[in-house]
Amino acid sequence: MIAYSIGTKIEHPTFGKGIIIDDSDEYVYNLYFPEHGEKEISKRFEGFVLIKMLEKDTNSVSLEDIKSVLSDIIAPLTEPIEDCKIAEKWEGGNLILQPKDKSLQAKEIPIEGFFHKIVMTRDRLRVMEQKINASKLSDAEKVELQQYITRIYGSLTTFNVLFRFKDDYFKGTGGTD
Repeated sequence: MIAYSIGTKIEHPTFGKGIIIDDSDEYVYNLYFPEHGEKEISKRFEGFVLIKMLEKDTNSVSLEDIKSVLSDIIAPLTEPIEDCKIAEKWEGGNLILQPKDKSLQAKEIPIEGFFHKIVMTRDRLRVMEQKINASKLSDAEKVELQQYITRIYGSLTTFNVLFRFKDDYFKGTGGTD
């Protein structure tokens, strides 16, 4: 059994040309095939045709290391900044969108998923505010953009009913709910 390293290019009889993207498992290689995606192939498989062998790089990074780093970077961008709680009365509930035409089917959405998207919207607006305030825009431009954001918050006050705590509510121009 030949030990191949990450980056080695091979040809597989079924999947065609591929590249080893992870060799950290004791028994299998993780390979990427352009036509078939990622596949795990036993390290004992003898049907590979070697295209280009790469020497083992002691400084190489495993696929799991890359996934972990990317996850650490992406998670804060997709998760709410604050841990907002949905009001207890809505937990486990559904949002039902009923078309005027009764012959059309209603759309039912888990309310927690909808709530999560509302919280993400609010958090992204807050990030936008921070970026505007830190930008090189003129003060007048910053004020104009801030006024748009405040109006957006005001439009979203309808959803305050979903929040468990008033401190998490959207506030418009008047600062009230």
